[in-house]
Amino acid sequence: MPKVLILAGDGVEAQEIFYPFWRLKEAEIEVVVAAPSKKALFTVIHDFEPGWETYTEKPGYRFGWVEMSFKDVKPEEFDGLIIPGGRAPEYVRTYPEIEPIIKHFFENNKPVAAICHGPLVITAFGLAKGRRMTCYMAVAPDLKQAGAEYIDREVVVDGNLVTSRAWPDLPAFMREFLRLLLEKRG
Repeated sequence: MPKVLILAGDGVEAQEIFYPFWRLKEAEIEVVVAAPSKKALFTVIHDFEPGWETYTEKPGYRFGWVEMSFKDVKPEEFDGLIIPGGRAPEYVRTYPEIEPIIKHFFENNKPVAAICHGPLVITAFGLAKGRRMTCYMAVAPDLKQAGAEYIDREVVVDGNLVTSRAWPDLPAFMREFLRLLLEKRG
């Protein structure tokens, strides 16, 4: 059975952690969530309100299934990686433990999926250069600056990398990630 790692932290977009978490369990795939520390995460709900020119942020459900801290992750034990969005990617990319985790998945051509602001973690370590990717529109300048080709589409697959714009794209995001994961496992 494949085993998938989800990297998250406080401020993670609620739908972008809950949907993949439950969808993987539904498919009988082992899933482990890691965060800066082993604790329940405070999620956020980003939504669009009339009159606002950007998204709003509200508190979401607490996510109580964090099994380990980043420092305890052994990436070789996992077959795939998911990086949800929200505000979490902005700060989790600053943890030194993250770099070898992320690089392991790219160096070993394991499936990686990042949604919304999640691609910020990939850009932080020089792994977006030459890739075709999508993300939340406000992150597009960061992708371009990192050398990626930004494509505004619900899901973009480039080799082992699956990216999507935001939570409305979750069905396509998970469909493509699961396809890659199960193909890789043979």
